[in-house]
Amino acid sequence: MKKYNWSLIGTGVIANEMADALNAVNGQIYAVSAQNQAATQKFAQAKKITKVFTDPLEMINDPKTDVVYIATPHTFHYQYIKAALQAGKHVFCEKAITVNAQQFDEVQALAQKKNLILTEGFTLFHMPIYQKIQQLITAGKLGEIKLVQVNFGSLKDYNPQNRFFSKELAGGALLDIGGYATAFARLFLSQQPNNVLTTVKFFETGVDEQSGIILKNSQEQIAVISLSLRAKQPKRGVISGTKGYVEIENYPRATTAKITYTTDAHQQSSETLTSGNSADALKYEVQDMQRFMEQGHDDGQLALSHDVAHLLGSIRTAWGLKYPFE
Repeated sequence: MKKYNWSLIGTGVIANEMADALNAVNGQIYAVSAQNQAATQKFAQAKKITKVFTDPLEMINDPKTDVVYIATPHTFHYQYIKAALQAGKHVFCEKAITVNAQQFDEVQALAQKKNLILTEGFTLFHMPIYQKIQQLITAGKLGEIKLVQVNFGSLKDYNPQNRFFSKELAGGALLDIGGYATAFARLFLSQQPNNVLTTVKFFETGVDEQSGIILKNSQEQIAVISLSLRAKQPKRGVISGTKGYVEIENYPRATTAKITYTTDAHQQSSETLTSGNSADALKYEVQDMQRFMEQGHDDGQLALSHDVAHLLGSIRTAWGLKYPFE
């Protein structure tokens, strides 16, 4: 398999994980760039990256850059994705890939026009356990899927100045953690939901602190989502069908799924599926991205991200939440 030169924008926690994953699977890190130059130099030294750029755009346009990895706050994603695609580079961007559906549609169209891979960093799209669950559903062992329930609650320190609560940086639970929950729901619904019911509690800065979301599609499948940035919840997803249900704990990086079969109203049996390693979540992302670039298509992943981006937009519209820069 061809080796691609990855160039990283950002040096935060997730960028550290990605650099380690790239080094572990022989992904070639060519360069790094971030706003804080001292932190960038320290990051480069720790990850054995020889090339450091003060300007991300210069790094993007360097002929040796093949893939641009973006791990900045949400508000910078669109400009860097667009610049990278226009420069002929593949892009792997952390979620939320863009802050609204209009931005997403533009970069999706650009990626398709340029015949480039654009991928969003949802670990659950890459964890091996989900392939086993999809096989189970395809085989009809859960019957007709009726309902998906999914929670994600984070307990962030009270700090109105933190980026998680900044309206100017597209903060709030929906774009920070809600993408994972919405992606999980969409993954197991047969069609894109066209009906959204939701309620929200706003933080004092004007971003969404917690919310309840109900989605329904034309097949009458329903997803129920609960989000919070100020109350911890288990990262738990449940997929319910007419013949059984699946319970998945820590679903963003899940390795285990408990299946309960309900063949009728009076009998049930269970089994547990295991696959993968949660510590290798970003390695799976890197391996899939390398495969996508090699084969020239992404197995439909960007189409799922499209649906998630549009659902997040519909939810914000229902709340009347707009960011200052929109």
